[in-house]
Amino acid sequence: MNSIIINQAFLEDWETLQTIGKETFSETFSGDNSKEEMDLYLEKSFNKEKLTDELNNSDSFFFIAWEEDNPIGYLKLNAGTAQTELQDKTSLEIERIYVRSSHHGKKVGQLLYDKALNVAKEQKKAYIWLGVWEENLRAVNFYKKNGFVEFDKHIFRLGNEEQTDLMMKKIVE
Repeated sequence: MNSIIINQAFLEDWETLQTIGKETFSETFSGDNSKEEMDLYLEKSFNKEKLTDELNNSDSFFFIAWEEDNPIGYLKLNAGTAQTELQDKTSLEIERIYVRSSHHGKKVGQLLYDKALNVAKEQKKAYIWLGVWEENLRAVNFYKKNGFVEFDKHIFRLGNEEQTDLMMKKIVE
């Protein structure tokens, strides 16, 4: 395997984020959800206007994992009021870590998580938190392995459907 490089994404990267975002989300969740609900979610979450707004938000940070010229995964972090829920000044939210299925098991997710942890340390955050679909056992186990503990649950809307996410957090040391 070639070396993986993690670079911060900026406004000019919106199309790459759109492509990798739609692809990785579809790969991860299309088997468990209807095409109609997936299409609604993907259009709402990865359209140009939404991605542009998110990339322009000084409290949101995107990072893309690259293998040579190929984007293979990405990370989205939120601080302050960009956080989807808690909006605690002492926390950093991992909103998304997604990796192409072709690179599952190759430690790309771990590299992206390590980047999130480093950003939290650089920003002197007390803890990092996230929401993960309770039925995505691969991801739940990944976060548990990295020291996250469940502290609550919340509803995640996929299109018109409601799903339960486990809310997990880890103290930054």
